[in-house]
Amino acid sequence: MKKVKLDIVGLSYSQTQSGAYALVLGEVNGRRRLPIIIGAFEAQAIAIEIEKMTPSRPLTHDLFKSMADTFHINIQEIIIYNLVDGVFYAKLMCNDGKNIREIDARTSDAIALAVRFNAVIYTYEFILASAGIVIEGNDFLFLENMDSIAKEPDADTVPTSGKQQGFGDFTTEELQQKLQEAIADEAYEKAARLRDELNKRGQS
Repeated sequence: MKKVKLDIVGLSYSQTQSGAYALVLGEVNGRRRLPIIIGAFEAQAIAIEIEKMTPSRPLTHDLFKSMADTFHINIQEIIIYNLVDGVFYAKLMCNDGKNIREIDARTSDAIALAVRFNAVIYTYEFILASAGIVIEGNDFLFLENMDSIAKEPDADTVPTSGKQQGFGDFTTEELQQKLQEAIADEAYEKAARLRDELNKRGQS
């Protein structure tokens, strides 16, 4: 299957899930974005490394990096390889200089490690086709509300379905208009929920 290279585009507090964050990955040299709901701890771990902050004691992902370096293991890339019932699945591609091994990981943990190892992030075309959204305009990185980190959801997921968020009363035309407005505002999580509601209506 064709792999698609991704970059981290944004990270912000989730508007729909208390204590969770919306991580947005972007297609390199493309317009598609992949929003993922991640836990507060992983959001903090990613933000700290992006901002090059140094905690007083090593965080879990920093400890993993130190152990890997000690035993000469490098993470070359991570792959978000599946999406089942709204949950993303990822794996680490590790190299010890002799062999390449695959290690299963939560997507949020995989990305927290990717930023520490400068590893490339990939997904497959079918995942972007089913869960991605297309945007217009320039990318930006937004880090906010990091002081309000609280709890962590059980899994890395696509944003909650639109119908549960009150979109059921809107017509298809109104949803399409709101989708374009959300994309223009770079409100990726809301755009993903609107997209899911439109897709659901198209299948019914």
